[in-house]
Amino acid sequence: MINFWANVSPSNRCGGCHHAGGQSPMFARSDDVNLAYQAALPLVNLSDPSQSTFVLKVGGGHNCWVADPSACASTMLVWIQNWVGAGSSSTTTVKLIAPPVRTAGNSLQFPVDPSAFGSTVYPIVHKYCVGCHNPNSATAQQPYFASDNLQEAYLAAQPKMSLATASANPDTATFGPNGTGPGQYYQDQSRFYDRLAQESHHCWGSPPDCVASSTAMHEAIRTFALGITPTQVDPSLKISNALALTDGIIAASGSRYEANLVAKYMFQTGQGSTAYDTSGVSPEADLSLSGNVTWVGGWGINIGPGGVAQASTSASAKFATMIQGSGEYTIETWVAPNNVTQTNAWIVSYSGSNTTRNMTLGQAAMQYEGLARSSTTSTAGMPPLITKTTGGAAQAALSHVVLTYDAVNGQKIYVNGVYTGDADPSKGGSFANWDSTFALVLGNETTGQRQWLGVIKFVAIHNRALTAAQIQQNFAAGVGQKFFLLFGVPTAWTGVNQSYILFQGSQYDSYSYLFDQPKFISLDPTAMPANLSISGIRIGVNGVLAPAGQAFTTVNATVGGSNYTAANGQLLSPLGTVVPATLGPSNDLFFLSFDQIGTHVHAYVEPTVVATPPAPDNTPQPDFGVATFERFNHSLSKITGVPITDSAVSNLYGLSQQSMPAGPLIAAFGPSQQAAISQLAIISRQ
Repeated sequence: MINFWANVSPSNRCGGCHHAGGQSPMFARSDDVNLAYQAALPLVNLSDPSQSTFVLKVGGGHNCWVADPSACASTMLVWIQNWVGAGSSSTTTVKLIAPPVRTAGNSLQFPVDPSAFGSTVYPIVHKYCVGCHNPNSATAQQPYFASDNLQEAYLAAQPKMSLATASANPDTATFGPNGTGPGQYYQDQSRFYDRLAQESHHCWGSPPDCVASSTAMHEAIRTFALGITPTQVDPSLKISNALALTDGIIAASGSRYEANLVAKYMFQTGQGSTAYDTSGVSPEADLSLSGNVTWVGGWGINIGPGGVAQASTSASAKFATMIQGSGEYTIETWVAPNNVTQTNAWIVSYSGSNTTRNMTLGQAAMQYEGLARSSTTSTAGMPPLITKTTGGAAQAALSHVVLTYDAVNGQKIYVNGVYTGDADPSKGGSFANWDSTFALVLGNETTGQRQWLGVIKFVAIHNRALTAAQIQQNFAAGVGQKFFLLFGVPTAWTGVNQSYILFQGSQYDSYSYLFDQPKFISLDPTAMPANLSISGIRIGVNGVLAPAGQAFTTVNATVGGSNYTAANGQLLSPLGTVVPATLGPSNDLFFLSFDQIGTHVHAYVEPTVVATPPAPDNTPQPDFGVATFERFNHSLSKITGVPITDSAVSNLYGLSQQSMPAGPLIAAFGPSQQAAISQLAIISRQ
C-alpha cells in the first residue's frame, strides 16, 4: 500500500483505467487495497522485479505518465523494489538470464538508410497507426513509428521489428492459431506482428480482420528483412554467439545502494528538454534543460556556455523537507569536467542566488568544493570545504564525485570511491535555517553566474550521508547505459553446460562502446569447469573483427579450481577497451573470436600493414618560446625562498609535470600549463 498502491492509484496514472469497476486487472482500485493487492500480485516478478509486467508495459509506452517511457519504467521499478523489499531493501541487484541465440554469420542488421523501410513497413504503420503513434496526433503516444518524418519513424520502429522474420516463408509455413492452419506465422517475433495477431490491437478492415492485418504486417517486415544482405564471418574463426548491445541485461542500476533516495537522474531520455527524476519519490523534481545543453550517447547531458538544468522551486521543496528531517545528505554524481581551469563553477546546487544556498557541490580549477548552509556557516555556506591543491581531485575525465554531510563531521568529498582526506572547517551543524523556496540547479546557479562546463551522466540526492563502503559500492556499480552481455560458447568446446563469456558493455559516448572485465561463467549453478584453456579473445562487430580496441588478445587463462565460483564465474582480464560504433547500439552486432578455447585453436595471423611515414613538418617555428615547467618551478623557488624539495611543492610538481609540455614552444602554452603554474605559486606562497 505504501510503496506501490499509493503511487499507481492516482487517476493520472494507472488509477485512470484500472480502478474499481474499470479495466481489469483492477490493481489501482481505491475502494479496497486488499483486492488491489490480489490483482497486482500476478503482474510482479518477485525474483526479478525488472521483468515485472508493470515495468515492461510502461517501459513499452503503455500509459506512461511522462513523455519518456524509460523514465516511467525506472520509477515503476523503484516502487516495486520497495514493495518487494517491504521497506528494508537497500540494494538493487541484477539477475543473469540467457540471451536469445543469434548467429554472427547469418544475423542481419538494420541498414542506416530508411528507404527500404519506407517502401515496405512504413506505408502500413503510417496509414493505420497514425492516429496515436504520430507526434502530431491529438492522442499522440510514443513510440512515434508512424511519424511524418521517415527517419524518426524508422528509428522508433526498429525495436518493434524482428529481422528473423526473413526465415518465415509463407509458402511453407503452416503455423496458425494454436499451431494449425496458414496465416499467422509464429516465427515472426516482431512486436508489430504480435500486437495484431495475438492481442487484436487496432486491426483494420471492415469488419476488422486481425488475421489479414497480421499477415500483411508479417509480409511487409519479411520483404524488408529479405532486402538486407547479411555480412559473412570468416569461417575459420572460432566464434561465440552474437549479441547487440541492447540484447544484454540492463545493469546501470545493478548493485547500487539506494535506501534513502530523494531524487535520481539517469539521463536516459536522450532527447527533448526534460531530464526526469526517477527516484520514485513524489513530487518528481524533473529538470528543465535550457540554453546550451545537449544529450550525449550512453545516457548523459553536456552542459555548454549558457546551459543549465533546473527543477521547479515547488518540486525542489522536497529536498528541504526530507533533508532537514534527517540532518544529513549526500550529493552523488558522475561528471566529466571540460577543463581544470574553471572556478566558481557549480555542478549541483540547491540554492537561490550567488550568496544564498542550502547545499552546493562545485569545481575550483583542480579542486572540488562543498558549501553547506547550517548553524555553523553563513547563508552562503561559507567557509567552504575545498580539496587540497596537491591532490588534483578534479580532472577533465569521467569521475564519481560524492559530497556527504552529517551533523558531526560536516562535509566530506569522495572521488572515485576514495575520501580525499579534507576536513570541513565548520564541522557539522543544524539545517533549521534552510530555505525551502530554493531550486535544484545543475551546471550553474539560478542567477546564471556560476557556469560549469562538462558532461553529467548521473546525479542522485540521498537524505543520509552514505558510508565509505556504500560510496565504494556505488562507484563499483558504474554509470550509464550499461549491460551485462552473455556471449554463448558451445558446450562441446568448453565441456561446461550453459557456458558464456560475460562482458560489462556500455555505450561509452556517441561514437564508441566500452567492453570491460570479461569473465567465464555458467548459468548452470552446478557446473564446475576444470582446466579449461582460454586465450586470445577478440571482439568482432557486424561480421568482421573490430579494427581497434583489441585489448583482450593477451588473455591467457585456465578456468577452474578455486578461481571459479558459481555466483561470479572467473575473471579473465581486469582490462577494458573502447570499440568504435558504426550502426548504433540497437544495430551493431558483436561476437567474440578465440585464439584458443578448450582444445579448439585458431592460429590468428596479424594483417600486414604498409605504413607510409608522414612528410616532415617544415613549418617555421618562432624564435622565442616560453620557459619550461621545470624553469618555472626553479624561478618560483628563487622568488619565494621555498625549496623545490619541499614535500608539498615536490608532490604537486610531480603530479602536474606528467601533463606538461617538455619543450619551450610557445604553441604548447595552454590553459593546463597556466593552471599548473598557478597551483605551484599558491603552494609556494603558503
